[in-house]
Amino acid sequence: MNPETLAQFTQFGLAGMIACMWLAERRAASGRERQLAEAHERLLEQRTQLDALMTLVADNARAVAALEAAQRSVAALLERLTDPRPPFAPAQPLGARAAGGTLPDR
Repeated sequence: MNPETLAQFTQFGLAGMIACMWLAERRAASGRERQLAEAHERLLEQRTQLDALMTLVADNARAVAALEAAQRSVAALLERLTDPRPPFAPAQPLGARAAGGTLPDR
């Protein structure tokens, strides 16, 4: 508050000083309320942005999981296709053991 305004209020004595203090407090409170409103607006904007980011992360996680499952399926298929043995053939002919054959060392 400027000195001229203060001098005008002080001419009314104690009541003038109380009025001056009350006006100063109201001005400061108004500034705090404005700052709180601005901070609240920023928080709401950030919340919207955070919600969009979380949706994006969840969608990306689902896409990566689907890609991994597809890659595992392709890898399993390639492994089956490149296996030289028939699907249900035993590792050793059935008569090899009876004919004196030995089991392979592992």
